[in-house]
Amino acid sequence: MFRFNDANVYWTMHLLSNGKRIGRKRLAEEVGIGEGSMRRILDTLSDWDYISIKQTGIIITKAGQSFLDQIPIQPVDIFLEGSVIGSEQQGVIVKGVANKVNNGMEQRDAGIKVGAEGCTTIVYRDGNLCIPPDWNLDAERPEIAEKIRDEYGMKPNDALIIGGGNTKQTAVVAAVSAALELF
Repeated sequence: MFRFNDANVYWTMHLLSNGKRIGRKRLAEEVGIGEGSMRRILDTLSDWDYISIKQTGIIITKAGQSFLDQIPIQPVDIFLEGSVIGSEQQGVIVKGVANKVNNGMEQRDAGIKVGAEGCTTIVYRDGNLCIPPDWNLDAERPEIAEKIRDEYGMKPNDALIIGGGNTKQTAVVAAVSAALELF
C-alpha cells in the first residue's frame, strides 16, 4: 500500500523545480515518504511527461514546470517564533484565496489530519495582514507584518499558511495540504 498524498506529489515537483538532478532515495528522504511511494509518484509523473528519469537522476521537464507554475502556491522558508506550534515550520503563500479563509480552523485541521501540530493562517484583506478571524498583525506585530510583505512578497487577497510539526517534512505536508484544501 502506498502512503502518500497530493501534498507529497506537489512537494516532489517543487523540489525538482530548481532544475538540478536528484536521486529517488534522496527525494524520498526530503519529501518524507518511503522509496516505494516515491517510486509510484515518479512513475506517474513520468507517465504524464512531467519528469525525466535517467541513471544520473530525476529532472523536471518543461511540461512539468509549466504544470507546477499553474498552481498558485509559493513555498517560503519562514519561522515565526511563538506564532506557530511545532519545532519545524514551513510556509506557503496561496495566491488570491484570502476570501476563501473563514476562521483558519479548516487549515489548522488539515494540518493536524496529516500528522502536524497545526497550521497558522495569515490573510491579506482590506490592506491588513490578519490572523483570522480578527487578529490584526499590522497593529499587533508590525515588524512581522512588514517582513511578510517585503521578504515573501505577500499581496492583497493572498493567504500565508504556516505548517508546524516535529519534522520539516511534517510541516511541509501540513502547509501544502492546507493550501490545497482552498481549491
